[in-house]
Amino acid sequence: MAGAFEAIGPEPVVTVGAAAFRDAMCRLGAAVHVVTTAGPGGKTGFTATAVCSVSDAPPTLLVCLNRRSQGGPILRENKVFCVNTLGADCEAIADVFAGRTGVFNAQRFATGSWFALKTGAPVLAESVVAFDCRVVEIRAVASHNVIFGAVVDIRLGPAGPALVYHDRAYKRV
Repeated sequence: MAGAFEAIGPEPVVTVGAAAFRDAMCRLGAAVHVVTTAGPGGKTGFTATAVCSVSDAPPTLLVCLNRRSQGGPILRENKVFCVNTLGADCEAIADVFAGRTGVFNAQRFATGSWFALKTGAPVLAESVVAFDCRVVEIRAVASHNVIFGAVVDIRLGPAGPALVYHDRAYKRV
């Protein structure tokens, strides 16, 4: 069933159905990230592929998170996050933070080696790259929050292949 989306113009935009959209999106290969946060709201993280660069002036990233996610209120209160891009050998970590193992919030950090940069958000030692960010804006768009973060620190991890998600499976690139 197609959905409707309120457009800026005079007429609503009729979209394709959610199932067709998900089937099409699975064909887009995307880097796999674990987005983490820690602070007064607690400590948590989640697996994400909806991460992208917004600008280099100033350096800004965005992350999309379903508004029903348990991590959303924690990230909103902490006002910091770290985007940890996973290496090809990090499938187990991706699964833990995706909720596929039944482990939640701070317990997820028992998997992997973690430390912190400037914001205090957890940085995965095994990540290919980590972007340490302060939240500058959160926008509700459809079923998700789009979280914009100013990049305040970067850590380059070990060189090597990265983990991507394509056609509903992990792959090495």
